[in-house]
Parts: sequence; C-alpha cells; structure tokens
Amino acid sequence: MLVTHNPVSNPGELLKRFADARAESDRLFDIVRRDALYQRPIPDRHRIAFYLGHLEAFEGNLLRETVGGMPSFHPEFDRLFAFGIDPVGTALPSDRPEDWPSPDEIHGYNQRMREQIDARAVSDSQILNVAIEHRLMHCETLAYMLHRLPLEQKVRPASVPRAVSSGPLQPAMVEIAAGPVVLGLSSSSTTFGWDNEFEAHSVVVPDFAIDKYKVTNGQYLDFIQSGGYQNRAVWTAADWQWKSEQDIRHPAFWRRSNDSWRYRTMFEEIPLPLDWPVYASHAEASAYARWSGKKLPTEAQWQRAAQGILTESIANADFKSWDPTPVNAFPDAQSDFGAVEMVGNGWEWTSTVFAPFAGFQPFRFYPGYSANFFDACHFVMKGGSPRTAACMLRPSFRNWFQPHYPYVYAGFRCVSN
Repeated sequence: MLVTHNPVSNPGELLKRFADARAESDRLFDIVRRDALYQRPIPDRHRIAFYLGHLEAFEGNLLRETVGGMPSFHPEFDRLFAFGIDPVGTALPSDRPEDWPSPDEIHGYNQRMREQIDARAVSDSQILNVAIEHRLMHCETLAYMLHRLPLEQKVRPASVPRAVSSGPLQPAMVEIAAGPVVLGLSSSSTTFGWDNEFEAHSVVVPDFAIDKYKVTNGQYLDFIQSGGYQNRAVWTAADWQWKSEQDIRHPAFWRRSNDSWRYRTMFEEIPLPLDWPVYASHAEASAYARWSGKKLPTEAQWQRAAQGILTESIANADFKSWDPTPVNAFPDAQSDFGAVEMVGNGWEWTSTVFAPFAGFQPFRFYPGYSANFFDACHFVMKGGSPRTAACMLRPSFRNWFQPHYPYVYAGFRCVSN
C-alpha cells in the first residue's frame, strides 16, 4: 500500500490548511488576465467567472446545510455559483459574458463570504476536509481549463521552471506477483475520505506485468505514425464515433506545425518532449493499449503495482510544477515491484468503470458527489498529477472522468497478463 500520513484532526491545523487552500486558488486566478475572466476555454464547461465565485458559494452553502446559523446575504449568487457542468448528453451552454456578474461583484461576494465563514470558526473535521479538498480539486480541474486559454491571456508567474529532458529512455515492463490488495478506506479509519472511498475490501490479484514507466509522448508518436488514429480495429464503436465526429487526430496537448510536433505547456509552446508522459483521453489510451497488444490496468491491478510507494519520493505533484517531467526523471520513486512514479506527474487511467464499493453510503450533506457519476460513463483514474494536492495522493483516493474528455492531466501505462 502507498504509505501516507493521516491528515491532522486538530481544528486549528485544519483551519490553517483551509487558509492555505484559499491562497493556492487565489494564486491560480492571478494568472488570468482580467479581460479573460469571461472566456470559455473548454466549450462544454462554464466560463472562468463561474469558478471565481463557485468556491466560496460551495463553502457557504455547505456550512449553512451542516453547521447552520449562517444566513445568506446574497441568495442569487448562492444559486448562480452552486453547480458546475458535467456534460454527459447535454447541449453546449448558451450563456453570454454579460449574463455574469462583474469581477468586482464576485470578489466582493467572495470576501464577505470568507469573513462570514471565518467568523464561524468551524471545528468539524469532516466538513473542513470536504471544504479543503473541494477547493484543491478545483485548483486542478481549473488548471485544465486555464491550460486551454491563449498564452497572451495569462500572466506567467516568475517562478515557472523551464522544460527539462532526461535523455535516453529504455521502456520495460515489471512483473507483479499475485497477491491481495486493499481498495478503499475502513469506516474506522482516522483518515478522511470521500464517500466513494468506503468501504475497504481486499481483492486478490493474479500475477501480471505492467509498464515500468508511464507511456511517453515518444511511444504515442509511434502509434500515430503507424496509423493508429485510422485503425478502426483498435477503437470501440463509441470511441471511433467520438474520434470521427470531433476529428480527433492527436492528443489535445499536441499541435502539428509543418513537419514537426509542438507541445502546449501552461505558459509556452515547445517542441514535443518525447520523454514526458503522454496526456490523453481514456479512449485514446485504450486504443493505444489495444494497438500494442496489451490492456489498461484495472483499479485493483494498478493499486497492487503501486504497493510501497512513499510520499517522500513523489516529486512532481502538490503544485510543484505546471507541467510534466520526464517519466524517468525520478528513478527512486518506485513501488515495491519497481514501477516508477505511479503517483504524481499525471493521473493514470484504469479500465475500471467508476462504481460504488459494497457498503457505499453517500454523504448526507453532499449526496451527489459520487452517486451522480455512477452512470457507466466515467472511468477511474489513480495516482495524481503535477497539480494534485498532497492530501489527495492517498492510496484510497479515486478520481474519475468521461472517456472522451481530452483535457485532463492523465496518462497511462499498460498491462499484460
């Protein structure tokens, strides 16, 4: 099992973490130029202005529901900024920039909400953890959106590290011995977890082999050059239809420029780094796996292969970088079986459909957090990306996205039985 430390239960320390999460989200919005706040970089998501107000609205609505005694001072904004969009079978949003409040109105709402929340001095550790992790999740998902903004609409921080390369890479597979793995958290655990992380259970996993490293841009380029996007045999019918309708010919982070490939980082465009992990949709990852004669791992296989990873060895996570690093840049970040950097540097797709564990009980105060996505339209991702907060690198954490969503910081590795 991935070795992590339990989150603190001291309310004072949790409130400090809450303040730190606010600071992280403030830094994120600082990179957006004011005149770009009403852009919609991803067509089927809200405009950026929504997310500017959503974090405070969520926390205010959460505390009114659970703690009470906190009257609403702006019911319209509480409703306007309450819910995001998960576009499964829905039309593209049709709102206009002028339909949204001004930045000054949103900032005023946020400031007053923070003052109201802080005055409550909330001590419930579960509620505080929900508020902290919800905000930090959006620090990552909003980064996906800001990644799509034109470069001139962003302010590059002074401390952004430049792209690096690690040199030659020798792909390999490592053998994973058969054995049990524990998925999820026990209800008696002192570790905070979301409702879909319960209840802990053991799964016996037969022996298999898994890629030592995440699949790289270089390896995926081989797939493209071999005609992988034209090879109908490696795509499911639904994935082929999506690819064809959207005219998908390469990962969303790549751009063809004359006879070469370019890569879009958060703040610049660079020659395609062949030793970085490829970020691709689940559909693209699955097609590559079939083309290579392998499969994507199940959630249990992934968890078994990640056994023994220490948080101290996780290098590219917790907002340390805006972009990936070479897959072999941190060779000491190994699992007990020798799989490198399974946590950090990019989430990893699994073949497991997001579904509840036996004994699942939704949070009373947030019943739709997981249950709304138990629809056979989302797949489990494990691990973490450069923009994943440290608290969500725990082994039980389950992320999930639709198979055709191409903007996530998610890569993959393949398995063979």
